[in-house]
Amino acid sequence: MASTTNVTSACPAAMKASSNGAFQHESPLDFALPLIILQICLVVVFTRLLAYLLKPLKQPRVIAEIIGGILLGPTALGRSKVYIDTIFPEKSLTVLDTLANIGLLFFLFLVGLELDFAAIRKTGKKSLLIALAGISLPFILGVGTSFVLSSTISKGVHQLPFIVFMGVALSITAFPVLARILAELKLLTTDIGRMAMSAAGVNDIAAWILLALAIALSGNDSSPLVPLWVLLSGSGFVIFAVLAIRPLLGYMAKRCPEGEPVKELYVCVTLTLVLAASFVTDTIGIHALFGAFVVGIVTPKEGPFCRILTEKIEDLVSGLLLPLYFASSGLKTDVTTIRGAQSWGLLLLVILTTCFGKIGGTVVASMLCKVPFREAMSLGVLMNTKGLVELIVLNIGKDRKVLNDQAFAILVLMALVTTFITTPLLMAIYKPARRGAPYKHRTIQRKDHDSELRILACFHSTRNIPTLINMIESSRGTGQRGRLCVYAMHLMELSERSSAIAMVHKARLNGLPAWNKVERSTDQMVIAFEAYQHLRAVAVRPMTAISDLSSIHEDICTSAHQKRVAMILLPFHKHQRVDGAMESIGHAFHEVNKRVLQRAPCSVGILVDRGLGGTSHVVASEVDYKIVVPFFGGLDDREALAYGMKMVEHPGISLTILKFVAAKGTLKRFDKGEDDEKEKKVKEIDEEFLRELMNDPRGNESLSYEERVVESKEDVKATLKATSKCNLFIVGRNAAVASLVNSTDCPELGPVGGLLSSSEFTTTASVLVVQGYDPAADTRPLIEEDVDYEGSSRHISGSIV
Repeated sequence: MASTTNVTSACPAAMKASSNGAFQHESPLDFALPLIILQICLVVVFTRLLAYLLKPLKQPRVIAEIIGGILLGPTALGRSKVYIDTIFPEKSLTVLDTLANIGLLFFLFLVGLELDFAAIRKTGKKSLLIALAGISLPFILGVGTSFVLSSTISKGVHQLPFIVFMGVALSITAFPVLARILAELKLLTTDIGRMAMSAAGVNDIAAWILLALAIALSGNDSSPLVPLWVLLSGSGFVIFAVLAIRPLLGYMAKRCPEGEPVKELYVCVTLTLVLAASFVTDTIGIHALFGAFVVGIVTPKEGPFCRILTEKIEDLVSGLLLPLYFASSGLKTDVTTIRGAQSWGLLLLVILTTCFGKIGGTVVASMLCKVPFREAMSLGVLMNTKGLVELIVLNIGKDRKVLNDQAFAILVLMALVTTFITTPLLMAIYKPARRGAPYKHRTIQRKDHDSELRILACFHSTRNIPTLINMIESSRGTGQRGRLCVYAMHLMELSERSSAIAMVHKARLNGLPAWNKVERSTDQMVIAFEAYQHLRAVAVRPMTAISDLSSIHEDICTSAHQKRVAMILLPFHKHQRVDGAMESIGHAFHEVNKRVLQRAPCSVGILVDRGLGGTSHVVASEVDYKIVVPFFGGLDDREALAYGMKMVEHPGISLTILKFVAAKGTLKRFDKGEDDEKEKKVKEIDEEFLRELMNDPRGNESLSYEERVVESKEDVKATLKATSKCNLFIVGRNAAVASLVNSTDCPELGPVGGLLSSSEFTTTASVLVVQGYDPAADTRPLIEEDVDYEGSSRHISGSIV
């Protein structure tokens, strides 16, 4: 009887769900619901703060979450008995673990969605060999390490499951973390990035198969037939998923056409299938995670169904529930158990073993495939990336008594260190030289009017597309003089919620016409350009740049150089509201435009969109635009006028050139003595340019030229105001005139552009602010020019095949 009493008192009392409140003298922390809410808030805030602090080091968020979990556990904060008994009492851990594992189920479902078996089947022999070598050598070394650990800190452990768990722990590559690192370093779409992603996909599948074997071997039953039955039942479940679950999901996916919302019933059925499959695999004995993972793998990847499922559950799972798993893991991790020379020596041994196995195996296989040594080393470092899947393996091993506290802590630190060093090592080893061949036509203004005109037109969203297409239509002329080629680049921010499948899918469209693909693109933005291209004799090449907004200007400028464009068209960072006022879409896009202006290898135009042509594409026969080019003089004004001359070739466009002449010199920019010579030279170039313009055979009845003598800024404003009923102003950014507005938050638009884009001036005319390319100002090029360079797009996003 006494023993029964002791057992009962040792078990923590069950917690009620919710309290009656503090006014009823009940502490919320004694009840499950308010306590789990507090735990979620604490974990999310703490890990996000760490992620923010680690962001300058370019570390993936998983690093902050692993560190956060460890610090919240017995290693740091958990050393305080008051803290651990108040925030993470033992009686609350069941609820915490359950909620964390539900989040983990759906995360593994998302991981399964990211793995496309069709793409893996198409993996070349090179990537397959690299993946197998990257698994085999570390697995073998893991087996050897397991004997060292079992003879020191893991005595008495079941040897066979311990061997397999150690092999799996050392051979895993984290597919989602790898995609994130590649994308942040702008390597996702390079040759090395594609190879790493393919190899990581194969590695992921192999690791899960090995983990299933490890779990089957780690059961408590001593009968050797039990693991066999577990493996056979697991294989039967996989066959059932392929033959029964996949057709059902395929049926629902086919009934979800692009552009229409997915039925709520289909989402409900899919998520219920995830839970049901998890229940089945847990019943079999290979852990509930496998069921969710298998359902994700067999879900059809074609069409919007897969993408919408990801969008609906990704934020909740990754943002709130998944951090709980890191906290749960951290509560089991006590780094202080690693004490003494032997323990720290074993930690160093495990880290060196996994690094040598992964990097060494990958390098040898890569060299056999004739991959250069630097790229082979980079692949090895990438394949050494660990992450959440590693923690899953270790937690399963600890729950099944295969790993003790010290071995568990050593392996968690190994995962943390190997992932942490990936980014700095990769940046040190692999710095793809941004090289390109020099090119001639970097401006609209040129002697050879019959040469092809290339424009890189950037856009943020569908809002920019109608005006952008109407600009392209207006710029194509008659097609008799100089073919127009437009690279339409969709600028996408690499946010934390971007899943690997979305990043890879977008990357594969980069730089290539979507209509050259076997599977036609379902991206509505790409379809818009595709439809326009079929209607007009204009080559339109859709591209996608996925990057952090602080560095996306590098993608824009390097792509412009590699594609040899004459002008980059950027959307203004403000859009017009219904009442005519300009509203910012974000300071980050404002900074992007300013950085492109500083680093561009060609001319740049910033388009202030006020609905040129309305909200839809205007057909050629209906184009009727009036364009005004105010001309004050200078490089930028000449480039703006050259673009205007290109547009006036279109039969539906009339162009008015307004040349401003200062009566008393009050408008001169170069009003100091030492600049008189420079001003005189600029004036001579301007006059010569205008003379050539007047003799240009492109001039027709649609072109008019006027000179206006002005004495003050008010005269300039009045003259411009009188022409504000036009459809488009094209102005030079650095026009030879003093500022026309008292203050502006957009100095990059220049003195004239700042005035014309203000809401007080006009609400109908769009404005294109042009900066001409100046070789003398291009002192920090992003592309190193090499006359012998032959690779056209090897190290940029346009290299996807």
